[in-house]
Amino acid sequence: MSMLQLGLQLRLQHALNQLPLVAILRGIRPSEVQACADVLYEEGFRLIEVPLNSPDVWQSLDVLARSLPDDALFGAGTVLTMTDLQRVRDTGARLVVMPHTDAAMIANAVQAGQEMICMPGVSSVTEALTALNAGARLLKTYPAELITPTVLKAMRTVLPARAQLFPVGGIDAQNMSAYRKAGADGFGLGGSLYRAGMSVDELRQTARTLTQAWHNQACSML
Repeated sequence: MSMLQLGLQLRLQHALNQLPLVAILRGIRPSEVQACADVLYEEGFRLIEVPLNSPDVWQSLDVLARSLPDDALFGAGTVLTMTDLQRVRDTGARLVVMPHTDAAMIANAVQAGQEMICMPGVSSVTEALTALNAGARLLKTYPAELITPTVLKAMRTVLPARAQLFPVGGIDAQNMSAYRKAGADGFGLGGSLYRAGMSVDELRQTARTLTQAWHNQACSML
């Protein structure tokens, strides 16, 4: 059975088991996206996001739909409206990342038959519970500069165990440890991983540094 034939939740769990880091390729161009995605895949990434405010984003999503292996999940970030959500779904993407909590959008994303993995942005316990009740499983705690490890730890103590918290915003190899100890399940990596126009060699190095930091922290917590 191929990965595409498996249920979406099983594909997600496989991706998370491989590496629970979301690569955020803000500003990438269609001419660059396949080479960068190939490097990220080789370095262990299975979750790739292209924000909708990137140049010619729909073309980039089309490239990813045609080029990524079956066990990778790709999608769009900075999804703000229901119209954008449907257009992302139409590309074949199955990952939708939002900077905010919109219960109607979350419910639409996870509906049976057109199911997507939805990662809404939350910055409070109220927003987190609203997102979970609407059907989200992965929560983007955003911005991480505001949701410090101390705040994240306090949120974790009251949220249900099924909530998976992914800090996004300013996460790098140096501060992963504090967030992991506070209860983070993974991270979204933006500027510390990719900057518009960087070479694939630079991307490989930043990807390697960040994945090594993740694995070091995972081992230290065993």
